[in-house]
Amino acid sequence: MRTIDDIAALEALYGAASPAARDKIRDRLTPLYRDWIAAARFCVLATTGPEGTDASPRGDDGPVVAMPDDRTLLLPDWRGNNRLDSLRNIVRDGRVSLMFIVPGSHNVVRVNGRAVISVEPGHLARFERDGRQPRSVIVVAVEEVYVQCARAILRARLWRGEDEAAGLPSVGELLAEGRDDIDAAAYDAAWPKRARESMW
Repeated sequence: MRTIDDIAALEALYGAASPAARDKIRDRLTPLYRDWIAAARFCVLATTGPEGTDASPRGDDGPVVAMPDDRTLLLPDWRGNNRLDSLRNIVRDGRVSLMFIVPGSHNVVRVNGRAVISVEPGHLARFERDGRQPRSVIVVAVEEVYVQCARAILRARLWRGEDEAAGLPSVGELLAEGRDDIDAAAYDAAWPKRARESMW
């Protein structure tokens, strides 16, 4: 297998970045970026730590993050599976990236920065809903903000409305594969009720 093993060879293969791609990075949340991120109900949080990398989907029924100022993002950590992969990584290595996606837009907004995990009562209370609060809030100090090229979403035809999920294995089937202690059908049947009761 032929591989690229140095930066010079990589840059020779691809050529120079365009001026727009090179100069688009901002060091804060500008007014237009704030508008864009406020419309995002979904993002992917990427972290790194001693055991490796992690990318975690995060979503909400309104803005997925709060922006108290132009250099800070607050991401509530709502109920999940308690694996804590992202949170463990943040405790050990605060470097994070977030990719914000808005249904219908072909662009993605990326934020790079450093994060800490807050249990400050004011941070938790900011996201309270129906008497419930997140266990913690990820506080991101913004270092870079930029829009990413639309080609990936265009190539994937992400927003054309086709339902391509028919025939895919269910979560119960994926969990039960190779195991005898999980009843896939029972897991899948119980999931909708469990999700409704444990969303927040």
